[in-house]
Amino acid sequence: MVVLVLMCAEMVMVPGVSATRWIVGANMGWTTNFNYTVWAQDKHFYNGDWLFFVYDRNQMNVLEVNKTDYEACNSDHPLHNWTTGAGRDVVPLNVTRNYYIISGKGFCYGGMKLAIHVENLPPPPTTSPINEKSSSPSLTSRGKFVLPMVFAIGAVWDAFLRFW
Repeated sequence: MVVLVLMCAEMVMVPGVSATRWIVGANMGWTTNFNYTVWAQDKHFYNGDWLFFVYDRNQMNVLEVNKTDYEACNSDHPLHNWTTGAGRDVVPLNVTRNYYIISGKGFCYGGMKLAIHVENLPPPPTTSPINEKSSSPSLTSRGKFVLPMVFAIGAVWDAFLRFW
């Protein structure tokens, strides 16, 4: 518990750099007959984010391939096999580039394919000078980080519980 409190205190003081854990397919997970292009189209993936794949570990897998193999659903020569055997795999998005992910064993033909572009995090917005005459309350700089910190701890805790 003390460690958790210390982590919370440190996260409140850390600048606003955060990564997003994207659960691929949201409630559906990594499965067939789902349009991952539609799922990804309104999202921005940034360097430092990570993709979390949840699927049936006895049937499916998570393979990173090149664009040609992505378009052909060819899983013969993956660039990286992210499959761990647990059915809960993580792909770190730590390079700004295009990522092409498919499931082999024929599942790609059923829609299990995802193409995304990872970009650098945009610079933080510039702050405007504080108007000393303003009487409206505002968030302190530390207060802006409390909610994201709570979500981050929840995400880590959720991943920990799902792993065990």
